[in-house]
Amino acid sequence: MVDFGSEVRTALKAQGKSLRGAAKELHYDVAYLSRVLNGKQAPSAELTQAVNEYLGLSLTVEDSGSHDDEMDAWELARRVQASDVGNATLERLERAFDGLAMAYPKADPAELLRHVRKHSAYVVKLLDGKKTLSEHRRLLVIGGWLSLLGATVHIDLMQDDAATARLETAATLAREAGHPEIEAWCYETEAWRVLTDGDYVQAVDLSRAAQEIAPANGSAIIQATAQEGRAHARLGEAKETYSAIEQVQALSASRGAPDSPEHHYRYDPAKALSYTATTLAWLGDSAAEPYAREVIQRLSPSDDVSKWPRRVASANIDLALVLLKDDRLDEACDSAQKAILSGRVVPSNHWRALEVVKAVEARQLPESADLREAYQGLKAIES
Repeated sequence: MVDFGSEVRTALKAQGKSLRGAAKELHYDVAYLSRVLNGKQAPSAELTQAVNEYLGLSLTVEDSGSHDDEMDAWELARRVQASDVGNATLERLERAFDGLAMAYPKADPAELLRHVRKHSAYVVKLLDGKKTLSEHRRLLVIGGWLSLLGATVHIDLMQDDAATARLETAATLAREAGHPEIEAWCYETEAWRVLTDGDYVQAVDLSRAAQEIAPANGSAIIQATAQEGRAHARLGEAKETYSAIEQVQALSASRGAPDSPEHHYRYDPAKALSYTATTLAWLGDSAAEPYAREVIQRLSPSDDVSKWPRRVASANIDLALVLLKDDRLDEACDSAQKAILSGRVVPSNHWRALEVVKAVEARQLPESADLREAYQGLKAIES
């Protein structure tokens, strides 16, 4: 049997990584990780998967019976069925994924990632069991969606290696299951990542690749078109940007409102407002203002900024950029301050908040010190 603790300690030493640093990156308590590595507590399936991703290992451990209550209940239900998998278990997993995808806009990324790991580990376990071809494909699809969501959260947390591994896994599972919607989302997600890294040309290419394989009646084709428009906006290509905005509006208008509009992978026509606000703001077009304000009005649940969904924080950043351009400085600083203090700006979007901070500092406005302090506080929370 693999000595989990010894293998991990050896890998940490070889890669020049500390226990404390590993605990921080993996979002686990350092005391808990120390107990596991010293053999005082068995590693969970989700910790094993997280460590494998972090250190590039392929460790496996015996099931210690440490599943949480939810998984224990699922296991009991599964074992009374003729199949090792069973329709009821698959339906529970599908509902669980939908729940995670709906939680994404407001959930703490690190906490959401833990749930993704837990359910992904369970899918891996079920793949080794007896099942029909239909059940096998459904498992591949569930695993693909979970891997895609995990990659998205890793990108939000700026964990590039783990994001790459999960995206590759999601794409592989999608192709194996014959599920082009998931594969298209993989390209779209990678397009967003390279866009945030400043590679706008590659973002255009990846967005177009997603559109080429995306089903015409799905959500990925709309999101990929939106992503292409954002990239054109960053490149200052006005004609292409406006064309993409028109395409997104036409595509979203042809869709009815989904049953679960907050679901990250089901395009809600209301998202077109947020997309248009951001795209026009990046292009420097003042027409972004009414779109941003409508997003804020529709989606702000209260004056408590900590309860905002991420789209409201993003809309306030968009609004601040437009207001700065129009020299409405007090309003711009107020919007930027609210966005930053909301705590809803994930690490992968810090650069957008920083753009506003730097623009305010360049104008030597009296609010610049407060904005910079709020931004540094945001960075400190995420580090």
